[in-house]
Amino acid sequence: MKAAIIILSDPKSGSEEALGRVFNGLASAYDFKQKDDEVTVRFQGTGTRWIGELTKAGHPAHDLFEAVKDKVAGVSCGCADVFGGGEDVQKSGFDLIKDNPVPGTSGLASVRRLVADGYTVLTF
Repeated sequence: MKAAIIILSDPKSGSEEALGRVFNGLASAYDFKQKDDEVTVRFQGTGTRWIGELTKAGHPAHDLFEAVKDKVAGVSCGCADVFGGGEDVQKSGFDLIKDNPVPGTSGLASVRRLVADGYTVLTF
């Protein structure tokens, strides 16, 4: 099995739903990882803001994030530019993905490439 988890929820919304979505996305990645399935996690859209939150030791999803961070492929570069997550991404050392050269952006993470590579794409 091959699964791609894409986190889109916005931590700045302050809602339990946003936290629930990132938590369940990471928990899904953990589930696939524990079964030795191929899994990748990407942060796109406003989800690029999560890196700055999840790396904080006191965050409720921090331990889960730490358990799957080796499966994080990176963060959509153009989305981080637009939504302000780029600085936290650079500090964290995660890759900025720009394999989808969308005009007017620095490049976004390609969902098409994941599908072409046989991944089932799950969005949270």
